[in-house]
Amino acid sequence: MAKDKTPVTGAVRFLRAKKINFIPRLYAYEDRGGTRVAARELGVDEHLTVKTLVFVTQDNKPLLMLMHGDREVSTKALAREIGVKTIQPADPQQANRVTGYQVGGISPFGARTELAVYMESSIADLPVIYINGGKRGFLLEMGPADLIKALNPKPVEAAQD
Repeated sequence: MAKDKTPVTGAVRFLRAKKINFIPRLYAYEDRGGTRVAARELGVDEHLTVKTLVFVTQDNKPLLMLMHGDREVSTKALAREIGVKTIQPADPQQANRVTGYQVGGISPFGARTELAVYMESSIADLPVIYINGGKRGFLLEMGPADLIKALNPKPVEAAQD
């Protein structure tokens, strides 16, 4: 019998415990390649990849934002949507500390700290998504409904091209 090569990350444990279906997708990670490289390596549209971004409010309160791989987050729009004055990306050390994951391998599932999760609303309309599984070079293929079932993210409109 072939050995399962799926990394057993906190994200995988979290999804298995909630009985959420996913397909593990490993690829050759490139430093600073982001969703562009992941999409290329998996042969999928970058718009279907979902990046997990850690932001902090003016009060230094961390949160997660899920965004299409080919879009950027407007921090002004996100701050307005969630009712805070300002928001900015967390530094890599803080992102690692609150999620338990390394930048480039941050998953919204099984984070070390319970964080508010926001999601670009149009992600819910995709046929399938590819989202980080808690390790560099490891994405999870799943339906957006399963993502929503697992995390109950708050939908927002904060994308900019």
